[in-house]
Amino acid sequence: MTAPTPPTAGEPGGLLSAGVRLAVTLLTVVPVRAGRVDRDAARVAMLVAPLVGVIVGGGAALVLLLADLAGLSRLLGTVLAVAASAALTRALHLDGLADLADGLGSAKPAAEALTIMKRSDIGPFGVVTLVLTLGAQTAALASAPQPPVAALVAAVAGRLALPWACRTAVPSARPGGLGALVAGTVRTRAALAVSGAVLAAAAATGFATGRPVHAALAVVAAVGAALAVLAHARRRLGGVTGDVLGALVEIAATAALVTQAAGGP
Repeated sequence: MTAPTPPTAGEPGGLLSAGVRLAVTLLTVVPVRAGRVDRDAARVAMLVAPLVGVIVGGGAALVLLLADLAGLSRLLGTVLAVAASAALTRALHLDGLADLADGLGSAKPAAEALTIMKRSDIGPFGVVTLVLTLGAQTAALASAPQPPVAALVAAVAGRLALPWACRTAVPSARPGGLGALVAGTVRTRAALAVSGAVLAAAAATGFATGRPVHAALAVVAAVGAALAVLAHARRRLGGVTGDVLGALVEIAATAALVTQAAGGP
């Protein structure tokens, strides 16, 4: 994940608008101008990141519905939905996950691990992590009672990892890049407020499957998994980077899908 090029001075648009546009630009392929790019806009972008998840989750849900109408098997439909999610994010989160796996898996000191993460190639740790993660996402989505709902909840819950990873107590691992732009911009109480809103929305959406508790637990599991990996990344790397943030999104979304699949269709 890389930060967009800053705009020229005096570009119109309020802070909220700039933050939303920045979030859409960073987290999806939707062709929206980033507009204002600074730490204030970055703070708003991280806070509205779960809302941007509706774009990705909605796209995956649409693919699932179309696959069902076309008479495709549930497994094939979920494979196509996972592929659509990757396409809607330019696979940047998956790339971050692979890079983080290679960096942490190297067992090198922080500086060397960060150098490994910046390389364009993917090593064995990254390949294995991608295969297992995509496999888990596909299997969990196929096992969920209502895959379209599960895809939507997971996409939103996955991006809830971002405000938590960008709290004021979490530093950037590098002086530049996306990590430096967004790290430390979100206050804990703001992350809690956004989490409460996502929990309520997930529970309401979960009524469509008759399992609102599972949907709410999916959000809790997503944040818990992301915070666990974040703590390890901070110990090993000293803070967050764009790759760490992308990895947390995928890890949180996977945890949310697995939680919703619990108990079977």
